[in-house]
Amino acid sequence: MAHEGPNRAAFTFILIMVAFDFLAFGIIVPVLPDLIRSFEGGDFARASAITGYFGFAWNAMQFIFSPLLGAWSDRFGRRPVILISCFGLSIDYVFMALAPSLRWLFVGRIISGITASNVATGFAYITDVTPPEERPQKFGLISAAFGLGFVIGPAVGGYLGNVNLRFPFWAAAVLSLANALYGLFILPESLPPERRSKSAWLMGNPLGSMNLFRSHRELAGLAIVMTLYYLAHQSLQTVYVLYTEYRYAWNQRDIGFSLAVVGVSAAVVSGVLVGPFVKHFGERRSLLSGLFFGVLGFAGFALASRGWMMLAVIPFIALWGIAAPATQSLMSRHVDPFSQGKLQGAINSLRAITGMAGPILFTQVFALAISPGGGFHLPGAPYFLAAVLLFSSLMMAANVTRPSEAAAASSQAATDINAAK
Repeated sequence: MAHEGPNRAAFTFILIMVAFDFLAFGIIVPVLPDLIRSFEGGDFARASAITGYFGFAWNAMQFIFSPLLGAWSDRFGRRPVILISCFGLSIDYVFMALAPSLRWLFVGRIISGITASNVATGFAYITDVTPPEERPQKFGLISAAFGLGFVIGPAVGGYLGNVNLRFPFWAAAVLSLANALYGLFILPESLPPERRSKSAWLMGNPLGSMNLFRSHRELAGLAIVMTLYYLAHQSLQTVYVLYTEYRYAWNQRDIGFSLAVVGVSAAVVSGVLVGPFVKHFGERRSLLSGLFFGVLGFAGFALASRGWMMLAVIPFIALWGIAAPATQSLMSRHVDPFSQGKLQGAINSLRAITGMAGPILFTQVFALAISPGGGFHLPGAPYFLAAVLLFSSLMMAANVTRPSEAAAASSQAATDINAAK
């Protein structure tokens, strides 16, 4: 009980750190593609291609350094890793705000991918200071902090970017520096020396846990469903800004507002609708319904010839979010209680791999679709592709989750017995 006060303060810091990290990240989302485009003379196609390389580099650094920083925190403690990451992130945003060329901006983005990996250490910190029975609630609050950052950040970044493309980077730097200073004076160490690892390099292979998917046919199929889901999701992160500017002539403020609408809609679905929907319709129907909504949403994005049409389609994109929790719940049924953590690690590996492949795929498709020398003009091509990916995911999900003949016969027999009674 004596540690309750310090633990609460420590958790509050981690909560604020995550919120500030993703607020800072969200602030630069509406302006980074435009800053890239400013170095390329305003060429949308060229900027789209380069934005893909930026996205690949950032996600690759996350893929490599998240487990590495986690291992270092096991060896040296959580506090130094978190503080170094926060200070490094603030310095990096200043670096990007002052970047005189595209190459320097690219270096800054790589550094950002490394320093933003402190979130994994933050989750380890929560595990250290929170009893097992309270962890689901704490992790739920962390997820809410993610959402808060992505709702407020793009709106603020869009407003600031409409004044000056460099202002959002300065704002992100201030937030990260405030994070670091707050932690310097408030954050205690959570991992005592006797519980630390003897080596900083004893970390899991990010790809090794994916062997788990081979243990069951339905689990393997659902892994493909999740891969296609995450890959389609990359179209939102990588081409949304350039697409809406190119097709609807939106400015940074318009983009920030629309991203805030996406964030609020997704938060309503995740926080209010998912539980009742899955409870009423079941996991399989929820999965299939969510993917169907996603197909409609991305097809609507691709076909929308006016900006208001794209805004009108956002609710379908939000309802797509029903699919992911239903998929993870179905996957967890095929894994024993001792391998649930390994399952989450495997799913995170899928997310990281699609995070590297998606930016290249969708930005190159968009660049080709709008390039004067491409032979055709189809700005909605990346979202048509996302719709096709989700339709394939829907077909796969319908197949692998279809009840087996034996299970169907058993269910029918049970129904007959109950009717006879």
